[in-house]
Amino acid sequence: MEQPWIHTTVLLNEAVEALFPEGSDVTGTYVDATFGRGGHSRAILERLGPSGRLIAFDKDAEAVAEAARIEDARFSIRHQGFKDLGELPPASVSGLLMDLGVSSPQIDNPARGFSFRFDGPLDMRMDTTRGESVAEWLATAETQQIAEVIRDYGEERFAVQIAKAIVARRQERSPVSTTAELAELVAGTVKTREPGQNPATRTFQALRIFINAELEELQQALEASLSVLQPQGRLAVISFHSLEDRIVKQFIAKHSREVYDRRAPFAVPKAMKLRALGRIKPSQAEVDGNPRSRSAILRVAERTPEVG
Repeated sequence: MEQPWIHTTVLLNEAVEALFPEGSDVTGTYVDATFGRGGHSRAILERLGPSGRLIAFDKDAEAVAEAARIEDARFSIRHQGFKDLGELPPASVSGLLMDLGVSSPQIDNPARGFSFRFDGPLDMRMDTTRGESVAEWLATAETQQIAEVIRDYGEERFAVQIAKAIVARRQERSPVSTTAELAELVAGTVKTREPGQNPATRTFQALRIFINAELEELQQALEASLSVLQPQGRLAVISFHSLEDRIVKQFIAKHSREVYDRRAPFAVPKAMKLRALGRIKPSQAEVDGNPRSRSAILRVAERTPEVG
């Protein structure tokens, strides 16, 4: 019998409310850019009118299979990453949701290789049908490359020591190929760590972000949102760690102010493209019920009308 991996959707009501302010267009086209296990998508469909439309994206074949269970003519799923949002027609979307990070079924399934808590193949690809696994990359990457990835994407101060240990293990025996091997190697290298945090946490985060090009894809998707959102269309992004949230925060801030041309101080400034609507964090009740939600931040913005 197949294991029923359970996923609890984070900031479910808050995200959907952000997409559907009072008087919003329930006949429009909405996008769930990271379907996951469909919690947000199902809630959006409940709010949509009969002629509304929901388009979902996901790179994970298992997520696409889950989406196939939704029997609703208003819904469609694309087996693509959200970097491909720009394929949608300009100014066609009334609301766009991005729920970043990894879903619980991905984390809890040892075969996916995302977690140091379960032994399994060191894979970590969101889309297992293409690309290189973490184990394959670590089998050939140079020490400096590994150190840069762990430092830049994991903010790990022991990145160099961990990278040297990974390469030494490869040269002495064989490349690291399982999650347990990597977690054990990191634990033997990292001598101090914040209370309650596994020594491998930052390294696993870094390798996952790198192998899936998550930050680059996020930047591409955010830029595409400016094209596909219609005036007064809502952008809602849920992030789970500081690297993601910093990108989202800076993107919204950049496009929420008028741009002046210093070479032409009396010229009319370029109008801002977004209006920042604030940030929302999970309630204490949600954190108590789902500890994985504790680091989540929802940032919301609205597309402004083009001027001129």
